Amino acid sequence: MKKLALDATDIRILSAVQSHGQLSKSRLSEIVNISATPCWARLDRLKAAGYIRGYHADIVLERVCDFTQVMVTVSLTHHRKADFERFESWVCRNEEITDCVATGGGMDYVMKIVCQTLAAFQTLMQDMTDAELGVDRYMTYIATRVVKATRPNIAKLAGPVPRDRTV
Repeated sequence: MKKLALDATDIRILSAVQSHGQLSKSRLSEIVNISATPCWARLDRLKAAGYIRGYHADIVLERVCDFTQVMVTVSLTHHRKADFERFESWVCRNEEITDCVATGGGMDYVMKIVCQTLAAFQTLMQDMTDAELGVDRYMTYIATRVVKATRPNIAKLAGPVPRDRTV
């Protein structure tokens, strides 16, 4: 996919869809403050260039069911490419693992795991050790409550962007 040079309007469009999800053509153009047709054309271009993976609802899970959320740090015994690939492949096959970040430093991965019960979590950890993934050690941290869960501020991360180009 071709990387686009983003301007301030592109950043506003990305910020709007990140905050609000799918929007009508008229609502998006109101938020971004440009007319509907060029706004929609920019959105289509951003989608085609791979800047938007999809649209998702932010479900209040605790209203739907009881669950256990656990943060797990993992260190592998060996650090060869094949070791990382084997572990990451296992992670991707387990839907209870909702987030996994590879890290540098004292641990190799940080995972967020959401299961129905603590027993289900223990079963998953037993599966991990039984799979012979080369895990040296792992530490678990039961999440008691979420203090903050937000998306990054795209405009701030992008830093100064060129002024809007003519559409």
